[in-house]
Amino acid sequence: MKVAFSTQDLQRVDAHFGWAKNIAIYEVGPQGYQFLEAVQFDGELAEDGNEDKLAPKLEAIKDCAILYVAAIGGSGAARVVALKIHPIKVNEPEPITGLLEKLQAVLQGTPPPWLRKVMHKGEAREFQMDVEEFSHA
Repeated sequence: MKVAFSTQDLQRVDAHFGWAKNIAIYEVGPQGYQFLEAVQFDGELAEDGNEDKLAPKLEAIKDCAILYVAAIGGSGAARVVALKIHPIKVNEPEPITGLLEKLQAVLQGTPPPWLRKVMHKGEAREFQMDVEEFSHA
């Protein structure tokens, strides 16, 4: 699954989502993780009048299952959740590699229900019904 990190220095989760200079995106699974890309945001962050500074960030993370942030506003959080992305706030700057290793360890065990749900983001869901269960003659 893809995981995004709101970061100023590409090393730590140390940025408010709306003001982050970078979004680092990794692929994470039980066997390891791999850096995919860093999306940089420059000019539009300085414009106070730019009401939709989140649009390019939301576009960058749309395929991600989890977003780690130092902070996120209420409307930003609502828009992230609407994309079926689970935001996680860290209380103080944390190294991205440490968070990746913790997440990998959880994936190797029994992930909590919310994580099992986001792990399958984007996968086609198949529902199978046993017709015989419902045909009581």
